[in-house]
Amino acid sequence: MAGGVLPLRGLRALCRVLLFLSQFCILSGGEQSQALAQSIKDPGPTRTFTVVPRAAESTEIPPYVMKCPSNGLCSRLPADCIDCTTNFSCTYGKPVTFDCAVKPSVTCVDQDFKSQKNFIINMTCRFCWQLPETDYECTNSTSCMTVSCPRQRYPANCTVRDHVHCLGNRTFPKMLYCNWTGGYKWSTALALSLQAQVGLHVQLTVGLH
Repeated sequence: MAGGVLPLRGLRALCRVLLFLSQFCILSGGEQSQALAQSIKDPGPTRTFTVVPRAAESTEIPPYVMKCPSNGLCSRLPADCIDCTTNFSCTYGKPVTFDCAVKPSVTCVDQDFKSQKNFIINMTCRFCWQLPETDYECTNSTSCMTVSCPRQRYPANCTVRDHVHCLGNRTFPKMLYCNWTGGYKWSTALALSLQAQVGLHVQLTVGLH
C-alpha cells in the first residue's frame, strides 16, 4: 500500500511543477507579446528627410554676349563685355589705366592671339557725361517748334557708344538744343528763314527803285 502511495505523490508533484512552468511561460509570453504590440503601436520618434532637388544648370546665354565679338582683342571689347576696377580719384583729362576682366561667356585674346581673361585698358580720366558729343548718342525731339534766339533746349537721354570707356553711368540725362522745327532740322530751318528774309529784302529794294 505504501509503495503505491509514493509513486502517486510523486506524480502529483510533477504535475504541479509542470502546471507552474506552463503558467510561467504563458505569463512571460503575454508580456512579451504586449511589449511587441506596444512597440508596433508606438514606434517612437521618427526622422524625416527632405529631398532637395538639384538646381538645374543654366544654359541661358547672357544678353550682353550678343555685343561681344568672339576671339577678338580683349582691349577692343565693348564696355558691356568687361568689368573694370575703376578709380574715381584720377586727375580729370589725364591718361589712366584700369584693371579689367571679361564677363562670363565672353572669349577674347591678347596681341599674340592667346586666350585672355584679365587685361588693362587705357583711357582718359573723365565721367561719361563729360565726353565730347561725338562719343555718345542722344534721343531727339521733334516737338521743338522754334527758331527763336537763343535756341530752346529739351531734356534728352544719352548713351555712350559701345567702344568708348568712361567713368560713371553710361546713360545719362542732358539738356540739348532743340534741333527740329516744322519737320526740318534747326540748321535747315534757320537757313530757309534767312533765305526768305534775304529774298524779301531784295524785293523791297527793287520795289523802291
